Amino acid sequence: MAVTSVQEVIQRVTGLDPSRLAGFNGVVLFDLSGEGGGKWTLTISEGKAKVEEGQTATPNVTLAMSAADFVAMANGQLNPVSAFMQGKLRVTGDMGLAMRLQNILT
Repeated sequence: MAVTSVQEVIQRVTGLDPSRLAGFNGVVLFDLSGEGGGKWTLTISEGKAKVEEGQTATPNVTLAMSAADFVAMANGQLNPVSAFMQGKLRVTGDMGLAMRLQNILT
């Protein structure tokens, strides 16, 4: 089901089956610009995902992009690698962790 807002993407991530999060441990900061944007901290540990508004912890990786592109990426309409190559997505920190996020966000 397609999402239409950053909040819907965040809710989908926090409601994921723990098996999809297995082996993924880290803190991700989403720095989203434009309408509907803001900062969200995603912490995944022991098969559980927790999202808090704002920067609440020191992130292992920061993903910066527009809120609209974030929603498009979550809906499978924007390929994360293409977004990165086009400069629509900026990644700071652990690139390996960022690459594994694709399976969680889409």
